[in-house]
Amino acid sequence: MDEIDRNITVALQLDGSAGLAELAKVAGLSVSATAERVKRLEERGVIRGWRADIDPVAAGCPLLVHILVTVAPGRDEAAFRKAMRRQDAVLECHAITGDWTYLLKVRLADLPALDAFLNDELRAQSGVQRVETLLAIATVKETSILPVAPATEE
Repeated sequence: MDEIDRNITVALQLDGSAGLAELAKVAGLSVSATAERVKRLEERGVIRGWRADIDPVAAGCPLLVHILVTVAPGRDEAAFRKAMRRQDAVLECHAITGDWTYLLKVRLADLPALDAFLNDELRAQSGVQRVETLLAIATVKETSILPVAPATEE
């Protein structure tokens, strides 16, 4: 990405609804040239999609839980990964290093929903050996805005 692409991606992260005229000012290009840049960023997979940033409380899922999961050694983890991808409540699922196998970021309505998720969805998965929940009592920072790296020469 060059400096112009970087400026466009930073601007779009801050305001995904920014119009091409606004982006053109940031990029220092014409509107048509900016539109072409945005299209190329989409084609290259730099821009993966367009979404609204929804408040979790307003959406009915104020409970934020991080869950550590150990899958038994030697088990086929493909089924676990597939199951986690299907779960709407699972916002993120990361294979991690250390004593645990996975770290999940989960949003739910309340504690009964968490109990149901843990018992009916997570512990029911073949190979799940150990689970630890970390209930967030306050969110100090939560963002999806990436620290876009400085421009590189192409």
